[in-house]
Amino acid sequence: MKILVVGGGGREHALVWKIAQSPLVETLYCAPGNPGIAELAELVPLNVEDVDGLCAFALEKGIDLTVVGPELPLTLGIADRFKAAGLTIFGPSQAAAQIEGSKGFSKDLMAKYGIPTAAYARFSERDQAVAYVKAQGAPIVIKADGLAAGKGVILAQTLEEAVQAIDEILVDGVFGEAGKSLVIEEFLYGEEASFFAFTDGKNILPLASAQDHKQIFDGDKGPNTGGMGAYSPAPVVTDALYQRIVDEVVQPTIDGMAAEGCPYCGILFVGLMIDGEKIRVLEYNARFGDPEAQPLLSRMKSDLVPILRDCARGELTTRALEWHEGAAVCVVLAAAGYPASVRKGDAISGLTAANALEGVQVFQAGTALCEGQLVTAGGRVLGVVGRAADVPAAIERAYAGVAQIRFDGAQWRRDIGQKALRRLQSS
Repeated sequence: MKILVVGGGGREHALVWKIAQSPLVETLYCAPGNPGIAELAELVPLNVEDVDGLCAFALEKGIDLTVVGPELPLTLGIADRFKAAGLTIFGPSQAAAQIEGSKGFSKDLMAKYGIPTAAYARFSERDQAVAYVKAQGAPIVIKADGLAAGKGVILAQTLEEAVQAIDEILVDGVFGEAGKSLVIEEFLYGEEASFFAFTDGKNILPLASAQDHKQIFDGDKGPNTGGMGAYSPAPVVTDALYQRIVDEVVQPTIDGMAAEGCPYCGILFVGLMIDGEKIRVLEYNARFGDPEAQPLLSRMKSDLVPILRDCARGELTTRALEWHEGAAVCVVLAAAGYPASVRKGDAISGLTAANALEGVQVFQAGTALCEGQLVTAGGRVLGVVGRAADVPAAIERAYAGVAQIRFDGAQWRRDIGQKALRRLQSS
């Protein structure tokens, strides 16, 4: 098969790394890719939003399957464009991608189909939104309706913070078009988890559980990021909760999307808040999580390509995935200034030494080559994954990999996986 992966971050490096292992793959392309991906696939100099250019390339090369990594091309309708051209593509339609592209759409879907979530209201007028938060009190959650690169959610601890967030989104326009309207939600308590399922629009194939770390600093402090690390499996998702998530969240979501006339095909990412026996949905994403994809794909034993192909064709029959025993932990190394103004161009060293360690795999994200030297070129630069027989050993391996890598201004959390350890120790 000739396969094209769309994207150039850590998630896409992990996808390319896993896809390249399939005996079904004849030729592998990635657009635009990154220097790490270039070691596994032929890079195509096309941006993810160039839907027409990507379609023309796929037609020219006779691509058998296109796999879309990031959310932007999905919300731009890349799946519709490819299918209209007779191409096979893994990813939801533009209408179905609203599940991520509009938080208002997703909240209304959950309310209509009885999917557990936080109480909410939608606003596009500043004064109405301010009146609502004053009536509800704090803490409270303010969300830009559209895509904001994982940074459009403000957990306001005080009314002053809530009003400031409303002003930044609706008045100052810090998130541009994504902030033309907003969703205000009840603040939920508990522990977050990430849950993924492949689907062909009707049948579902759940993956192992995972947990992300959104805040920039240890102890879940500081501003939200796109994700500073992740691990799989997540002990907060017990076997009983796993089945309930499938039955009470994932299947009703897929059934609801079909009933709305926009069947969902691809991978569904459900962000959950778990509080004891309570399960509530925080958000949906229309693609693999980043960084969750890195530990999940590192643990996946099954061949990924047939599953992607069967979902894209509407022919998903696989009933269970095979996983490597143990756990995987991913630590993200971010550039100086992240998640605000990011410094670029710092030289990176130590990747060869890190990758040489047993059970360690480094996935590149915000990297570039400058006169033969690997340098930082984005906010989240690298994802260092350690896989081992258990969570403590996986943590040790991931941080052993981190210790080998150097670039000026590098920042990373030192507590990735500690929530899993505490749960395992108390069980």
